Amino acid sequence: MKTTNVDEVLSKVTEFLKTEARTETVVGNEFKLGEFTCVPVIRVGLGFGYGGGEGEDAKHAHGEGSGAGAGIGVDPLGFLVTKGSEISFVPTRVSKGLSAAFEKMPDVLEKFLAAKETEHVVAN
Repeated sequence: MKTTNVDEVLSKVTEFLKTEARTETVVGNEFKLGEFTCVPVIRVGLGFGYGGGEGEDAKHAHGEGSGAGAGIGVDPLGFLVTKGSEISFVPTRVSKGLSAAFEKMPDVLEKFLAAKETEHVVAN
């Protein structure tokens, strides 16, 4: 069976990742917007697969085949924004539903514990 050298394919994919998924790609070049300095932040995802095989049927006919596939995705997450000594993250989308509830849980829990502490102090 004639096969592609998997090590060679992985080496080329690794070189591609070194070139494309560098800091400047994931955290883009900063730009000015009035008084603000903005730095775009994105997520890069990559997946690939390779497979092959060979076999014979009942008549002893021989066959072989292989295949490969790859995909890359780029997802804009938001911007790191600075003004003077202040820094904040501005997301590109607002969470909805259950994911928004989970994102707010630390704040809700903190307020709940602070209220409980206040009740405890007042009661004693």
